[in-house]
Amino acid sequence: MFVSRLSTPIGELTLTASDSSLTGIYFPTSRHGPAPAGTDTSNEILTRAGTELSEYFAGTRTTFDLPLDATGTAFERRVWELLRAIPYGTTTSYGELAKRLGDPKEARAVGAANGKNPIPIIVPCHRVIGANGDLTGFGGGIERKRWLLQHEGALLL
Repeated sequence: MFVSRLSTPIGELTLTASDSSLTGIYFPTSRHGPAPAGTDTSNEILTRAGTELSEYFAGTRTTFDLPLDATGTAFERRVWELLRAIPYGTTTSYGELAKRLGDPKEARAVGAANGKNPIPIIVPCHRVIGANGDLTGFGGGIERKRWLLQHEGALLL
């Protein structure tokens, strides 16, 4: 595993990668973090991820072009694929994602899978909000979610 850190407007992010894919992005408040310090930091994937994230935060990138390898169940992976289809600057609800999966009653399961997303921002779980428009749980905290949505123009100040 390769690990690097990136300073951003929403705090320091810890990035993890394998030889071929980005495997995680962690906030200082993330419940589950990367491997202990001392892991190798020289990796092309981490360099690319740092560049693309910096461009995103600078407002010059709206999509990401990185190989991803998120560990999760088949259901979680299906949810994460739906998250990647949410366009920059828009939001959707947990219920809407459940409908797209074929079962509108699965909104809570979608929320749980959303909460386990190991690659936030690039797999944009921050774009999922409550059916009533409320900003709901986010591993990075509601203030970071608010910042990301305002940055993308999906939430007015």
